[in-house]
Amino acid sequence: MTNHDEAATVRPLTLAWVRRHLEADERIVGAEVLHGGATAEMRKLTVGARDGGVRHLVLRSFVDPTRQGPAEDLLHREADALTTLTGTGTTAPGLVAVDPTAAHCEHPSLLMTHLPGRPVTDDGGLEARLPLLARQLVAIHAVRPAVRPREYTALSTADTAVVPGGADAAAWAAAIDVIRTPPPRYEGRFLHRDFQPGNVLFDLPPAGPAGAAGARISGVVDWAAASWGPADLDVAHCSTNLALLHGPEWGPRFTEAYQEAGGTLAATAAARLYWQVRVPLAFSEEVRWVARPWQEAGRAELTVRVVEQRLNTYLTSLMDAPG
Repeated sequence: MTNHDEAATVRPLTLAWVRRHLEADERIVGAEVLHGGATAEMRKLTVGARDGGVRHLVLRSFVDPTRQGPAEDLLHREADALTTLTGTGTTAPGLVAVDPTAAHCEHPSLLMTHLPGRPVTDDGGLEARLPLLARQLVAIHAVRPAVRPREYTALSTADTAVVPGGADAAAWAAAIDVIRTPPPRYEGRFLHRDFQPGNVLFDLPPAGPAGAAGARISGVVDWAAASWGPADLDVAHCSTNLALLHGPEWGPRFTEAYQEAGGTLAATAAARLYWQVRVPLAFSEEVRWVARPWQEAGRAELTVRVVEQRLNTYLTSLMDAPG
């Protein structure tokens, strides 16, 4: 097996497990690290057949503890989500095999098919990509699974929010008070729970900006947090990511685009605000972790300080918006 770099080396037990799930005439001929993930090691495996055919698989291995919960739970959820999404309007990787308890591998692992395309985190072309992202999220929320996934969990509380230095203290205090109240009642939907530009793959034209005519979404990845809950939560998550990645004005614009695409949010302004501010308050606890994948993707200007400033501006704008 040829590795593009030493870090791509697949551990022996995991390699043997992967081989057991290949066709009889196939072998692994290469592996490379996929960057951008924040919760697991990701490797792209090149699989060759005797007739010269080549295909690619993706191996996800949880090596370290995660903020989202036990690896076993995350891999069960991802495997169930990939099975649920088969044949729907959302293109997701196909499940090949899963070892959630590391019964066969060195670490809990999942093997899936590789999708074409790449994430786009550049500012250029965002105007054209925004409605594509919105329509994709509406399609995800339209999925009706035969077996409902577990209810969403909120990993942050009013007491764990971290107010950035120089932030609008009054606005942050008011936002924190909002999430001290019980969650609003909601109509449940199938949620991705980490729908954002880093997990959406685009098939781009050979030339031109990333939002040029002809760009299309080729798939959505990273379903380890798939849950059941309010559509507002997914919308708020993507809106917050866009606000930090591209500028605070893009958060509300995504919310509008989602509704223009046919998506439905909470019926009252108070309920919508609850979900809108819950996500940026959660982000306040892990700004460094949020910024790192963007920096690795080439957005070096998105320092922790810049992201904190955008987070403050975005949260303040939510609290100042007319109800």
